[in-house]
Amino acid sequence: MTVVRWAPSPTGRIHLGNARPALLNWFFARRTGSRYVLRMDDTDLARSTREFADGIEVDLAWLGVTPDLLVRQSERTALYDAARDKLIASGRLYPAYETEDELDRKRARARLLGKPPIYDRAALSLTDEDKAKFEAEGRKPHWRFKLDGRPVQFADLIKGQQTVNTASMSDPVLIRADGSYLYTLPSVVDDIDLGITHVIRGEDHVSNTGTQIEIIEALGGTVPTFAHHNLLTDAAGQGFSKRLGSQSISDFRNEGYEPLAVAIMATLTGTSLPIEPYESLDAIAEKLELSMISHGAARFDPAELDSLNARLLHTMPYEEALPRLSSMGLEGEAIWLLLRENLVRFPDIAEWVKLVTGPIEPVIADEDREFLDLAKAMLPPEPWDETTWSTWTNALKGATGRKGKALFLPLRMALTGRHDGPELKSLLVLLGRKACLDRLP
Repeated sequence: MTVVRWAPSPTGRIHLGNARPALLNWFFARRTGSRYVLRMDDTDLARSTREFADGIEVDLAWLGVTPDLLVRQSERTALYDAARDKLIASGRLYPAYETEDELDRKRARARLLGKPPIYDRAALSLTDEDKAKFEAEGRKPHWRFKLDGRPVQFADLIKGQQTVNTASMSDPVLIRADGSYLYTLPSVVDDIDLGITHVIRGEDHVSNTGTQIEIIEALGGTVPTFAHHNLLTDAAGQGFSKRLGSQSISDFRNEGYEPLAVAIMATLTGTSLPIEPYESLDAIAEKLELSMISHGAARFDPAELDSLNARLLHTMPYEEALPRLSSMGLEGEAIWLLLRENLVRFPDIAEWVKLVTGPIEPVIADEDREFLDLAKAMLPPEPWDETTWSTWTNALKGATGRKGKALFLPLRMALTGRHDGPELKSLLVLLGRKACLDRLP
């Protein structure tokens, strides 16, 4: 069975950039019948909180993603300790005692000499006496993984054949001096333990993949298939970031956007599929293949989100809208069908419904008062249907000679108080004769 995972760090609210891999993994899982694992990378105890972790689950559920399994790295430390001990025993994980200042000076010297600023592996030459001396000074080691220093090749489902040469990289630190784990080792151990077969993530992780493959092989695990997608950027071309305060998924929810619209924008931007309404996430999963993802940047356009959101609302069936309408104290299929085509976001209907229920402030120009007096006098008797509007306006046209904008706009402004809105032939029926008489001068 194929298994995918999405592994957010619960250090803040997730944003569109985070939602992209979450949903791309979900589409792949739905398309291939894979198991979907949500893994909370919460080993950063200083910044990770349960509140943020719970918020991630809420945001995923709102988007339509239901994980098959939830694991928390903070509860899996014994696995990482065992992997640590195995790597130490095999000579692949070694202690290093340099301070950050000392490492900075080494990197600076390397640059002055025109050399790449990679770690010189001085710690591998330390004797037991050297280590004891550092320990006596109060230094605690950080632990580095000894890279093979070779070209690591892998077939990427999006970017094609890739090569990462670990000879040009520093031996990565896997364990801090305080004993806490950095991202890499827990991630690899979890991928092995959970049987992850496909790792779908952002292209900013390509350079990490060589290191991770070497660690997987050193631990005797099976290397998964990788797929690195292009990154989503904002309208200015800047990457989304929690630290920069990028708009979060919960912000979109609170602002009244449709989850499907947000999901479409987060995933289909920067692919060969069009940004257009889809019936569901499953409908997207049926069409989207990883090979359709562009190699260029994927730029998010807020105006495109508004347009897409509006298109979804304009065709939303009454049965789907009813629960939310009821929560707002609004019901009635005729009202929904009349007003939905004017909505950009669902909460907008609270303002639009006033065209039917009132109160509205009629807008009447002085030069139109005589015309509107006549219109009031010529208002047809009830019962009304959708032919009433044309009957009324044709009679007014014959009586006044007005046509086009000069005929219709004064009526719209008097009846609704605004120059845009739903078709008046339908609105008139919902208003009824008494309300129209009240709004005309």
